Amino acid sequence: MAEFTPDLQARSPWAALSDVAVVELAPAAGPIIGEIVVPGSKSFTNRALIMAAFAKGTSRVSGILKSDDSFWCLETLRKLGVQIQVEDDVVVIEGVDAEWPVQHETLYVGAAGTTARFLPGLLAASNQGGRWIVEGSKRMNERPMRPLLQSLKDLGADLCYLQNEGHLPVAIVGTGLRGGEVEISGSTSSQFVSGLLIATPYAEQPVKVRVVDHIVQHAYVKITLDLMKQFGVEVQYDDDLLEMNIEPQRYQGREITLEADASTSGYFLALAAVTNGKVRINNLSYNTHQPDVQLVDVLERMGCQVTRGDGFIELTGTEQLKGGFDISFKEMSDMTLTLAAIAPFADGPIAIHDVAHIRKHESDRISVICDALSKMGIEVEEREDGLTVYPGTPTPVQLDSHDDHRVAMSLSLIAARVPGVRITDPGCVSKTCPTFFDELRKFGMQVSFEK
Repeated sequence: MAEFTPDLQARSPWAALSDVAVVELAPAAGPIIGEIVVPGSKSFTNRALIMAAFAKGTSRVSGILKSDDSFWCLETLRKLGVQIQVEDDVVVIEGVDAEWPVQHETLYVGAAGTTARFLPGLLAASNQGGRWIVEGSKRMNERPMRPLLQSLKDLGADLCYLQNEGHLPVAIVGTGLRGGEVEISGSTSSQFVSGLLIATPYAEQPVKVRVVDHIVQHAYVKITLDLMKQFGVEVQYDDDLLEMNIEPQRYQGREITLEADASTSGYFLALAAVTNGKVRINNLSYNTHQPDVQLVDVLERMGCQVTRGDGFIELTGTEQLKGGFDISFKEMSDMTLTLAAIAPFADGPIAIHDVAHIRKHESDRISVICDALSKMGIEVEEREDGLTVYPGTPTPVQLDSHDDHRVAMSLSLIAARVPGVRITDPGCVSKTCPTFFDELRKFGMQVSFEK
């Protein structure tokens, strides 16, 4: 067993701007106009990679997101002995058919919540007696894991916490899963439900999963179920996803192509909205199961024009964004900061509700965005489950990204209208979009880095 070392780097070789301390941004000469092919979906990428690795046979996964999170996912699978070839955005994986070749290893997942939540169940489901330690970056080790790990233990998983109860690092022994009925909470993160579901086909007996409260983002569980089906596993479930039944099955290798990341697309569409410009996403359809695509409905409500095409989405901005509404972002909570960042430029206050769970993401996102907007002179009201942003003219200041990719990318939207916005640790965008600042340059914004 490799020695446990808690102080590990959080960035991968796929990370960008690792040596950059601050980025300074300023608006383009005119409205943001252009088109873009957005990198693949993080939500799809790590789910597909992990299922393909545990499957029987070879899988070819095209359109992956090459980011910090996906690098650590692939690196973790390689350390488990999975044979993997990567060329551009295509990954070929030789599935291990439920038997991890490397039986004793320390597995570092970086800041990837998806890998941290989706892999443990398949480690526990392997019944060869292997023993692994799963650990993450400092922030990942602070994020909750208890609902998932307790449900796995209820199914017979052999695991124990190594430092703080309910958090990584955790030691897992591959003794298999019994099956039976199991309860889980989905109120903190849908990833707990997805992580449990991914493992259940390998239980000895059928599994009935009951969600005891509610799922904060149903769409991401539906994405998990759809990918499981693509890899040959059928799950029976009700419309509310509160009860799911899984018979013993096995993933089968497949050739699949992943969608563009709707969350990343939202930043570029918001650029058009806030500058009265026009941006076209060339590789994303509105009929995706990714909930964050619904940001275009909100931008349309704010006065923008949206074309929902065959394989593309195009948004044209407006001279004056409309505000004066309350909205629940429960199902697309990753877009909370995106809307909050452009809300000062609307003609009325915008209140966002039902996103209390984002306080436990890479940062306390509600507190962080409220603090940032306040420092820029914008009136904002913070609530436990959201915030209200009032119209105003932001003052350029230096802001902390808190090592949170969504904070950095959202605050960058303000710079599309306000020169001199500075953001620390811009390399954190590598978690989901390492090329983010390059794309801003292509759209005409001024971008300068300080080391």
